[in-house]
Amino acid sequence: MPRAKRRAADVLPMPPADEGHRQASKRQRHSYTTSSSRRNSKVDDGFSSKRCTTWFKRYTTMDDPDTLGPEGMERFCQEIGVEPENVVMLVLAYKMGARQMGYFAQSEWLKGLTDLQCDTIAKLQSKLDYLRSLLNDSNTFKSIYRYAYDFARDKDQRSMDVETAKAMLQLLLGKHWILFSHFAQFVDQSKYKVINKDQWSNILEFSRTISTDLSNYDVDGAWPVMLDEFVEWLRHQRNGGSTS
Repeated sequence: MPRAKRRAADVLPMPPADEGHRQASKRQRHSYTTSSSRRNSKVDDGFSSKRCTTWFKRYTTMDDPDTLGPEGMERFCQEIGVEPENVVMLVLAYKMGARQMGYFAQSEWLKGLTDLQCDTIAKLQSKLDYLRSLLNDSNTFKSIYRYAYDFARDKDQRSMDVETAKAMLQLLLGKHWILFSHFAQFVDQSKYKVINKDQWSNILEFSRTISTDLSNYDVDGAWPVMLDEFVEWLRHQRNGGSTS
């Protein structure tokens, strides 16, 4: 998700010079964290939509109070201790049904966090391992993978540009698909500038079913031409062909 550089002074405003106001500001600044910690200490603490909404508003602006944007996303990630590029953020976006990378609408936030029963930083942090574990379920992973296509592509384009596609494939398949680095190299030297939704879906199926030696790849199968070309290119490389 997009990052935005911010000065420390932009995150927490400077307190007033007056000592009374200084103390009041300090109490106000820490009230959310303190009250959240106090409530978290109670075993029977339930989910509160109001508290969840108040939490959301910490990351929005007066100009757009119903949308958490890139700067708010950076602060949110910092507070939960997760890098914006971490795959768990994609899983969280999936749970929310977020439509655009780098943004959460208030309705999306409430949908996802109500489902997770999280209305504080500590509660969400306690669910991060659960969110990561969803990637271990084959069917859920497939759903997240398919979701990632529409989530990451430019909304004014029907297809995803290859640079975004490579970044998302690295995030989702890079650690598990042995041929990923070869596929990325193939894309770099190919004519392809975008990847369509059919190609995207078939890349996952290819990564799950085709052996690393390509011996079970059927050139007469229903694979997209892109993958036919990838197999031909990789076989050529393995037979001593050049990378050009």
